[in-house]
Amino acid sequence: MGPTRGLDSTGAPLRADGDSPPPARAVGLLRAGSAALVLAVAVPAQLAAGPEAGAAWRPAAALVLAVVQAAVLWWAVRRPGAVLAASALLGAAMWLLFPALSLTGALLGAQLALCVLSALRPVRTSRWGLLGMLALAPLAFVGGGTLSLVTQVLAATLAWTAGQWRRAQQQRLAAETRRAVAEERARIAREVHDVVAHTVSVMVIQAGAAEDVFDADPEQARRALRAIDDAGRSALGELRLLLRAEAGEEGGAGDGGRRPPRGLGDLAELAAGARAAGLAVELREEGRGPALPAAVGLAGYRIVQEALTNTLRHAGASRVRVSVCRDEESVRIEVSDNGRPGPRSWRSGGAGRGLAGMRERAELLGGTLAAGPGADGGFEVRAVLPIRYAS
Repeated sequence: MGPTRGLDSTGAPLRADGDSPPPARAVGLLRAGSAALVLAVAVPAQLAAGPEAGAAWRPAAALVLAVVQAAVLWWAVRRPGAVLAASALLGAAMWLLFPALSLTGALLGAQLALCVLSALRPVRTSRWGLLGMLALAPLAFVGGGTLSLVTQVLAATLAWTAGQWRRAQQQRLAAETRRAVAEERARIAREVHDVVAHTVSVMVIQAGAAEDVFDADPEQARRALRAIDDAGRSALGELRLLLRAEAGEEGGAGDGGRRPPRGLGDLAELAAGARAAGLAVELREEGRGPALPAAVGLAGYRIVQEALTNTLRHAGASRVRVSVCRDEESVRIEVSDNGRPGPRSWRSGGAGRGLAGMRERAELLGGTLAAGPGADGGFEVRAVLPIRYAS
């Protein structure tokens, strides 16, 4: 069995090659519909022909073969190749016993099995079934001339083509499912990274500050410890919200679970946390416009959060300026610091989630993000987040 890449509509795993089993309801409808169709074609034709079909036992035998052919279709989904072979033999025998029924009609069960085979098995397998059905076409010419030959070829080809169309649908659904799962995993990874990385960075800096002044200034050490406590509680709250959102749950009564997602309105709180870590933060917000979509607000908040986190971790900066300017069309964000010039590990794509995650957030909204050395030294992050794409 190949590796799975998602779930189908019933919760069953989708195989990487698209050969996932159809839903149980669809299998039941296929079985019932196929059997009814075979009997609906064969039985009326035999009843209408009556004794003129030849010896009295032949119509009865052909009728039995039609019933057996309909019954064999019960296993068409599990064993389409075997069912195709059995249906073809039964159909050919029924046609020989009852020539009044065209070969195409007698092989209707085989054509249905070929369609299922084409839909559920790779082309390299189903094409042999198609060739086998086409090999029976000369019998149609013998029994009914050119028209019967053309009808048999078209019927077999259309059955195989219909199966291929269904198979392509299933493969497209599997690919979309895999892509959706990958995108969701990437989104969760970004959220967890942004929450944890920022909080841990602040906690590490505060812990170091508390250790430095523990004996000389106990009160300052206590403030640093309280800041660590606040940062940890905030991170736990955000992670709890994230997990509840992924599980489709709402916050319980009396706790912080009903808090809306983070947005640009929370930048003041974010700046306060960075100030507590010893970074001088200048926050400037300009412009007005319609209420921001939640996706834009969250993306802007996370971009600023990540920029501040990396300034704390890598820049050796003492001052950072955050500018947010918005209008009816977009939100423009700039974060610049006075840290050390030169390359930073978070600036490159690398294996980390820093700049790559920020850029992904902007691009998902149809926006852009650029980062590089500032004109006056330090480092700058500039992002433009269109509002209309998320509205």
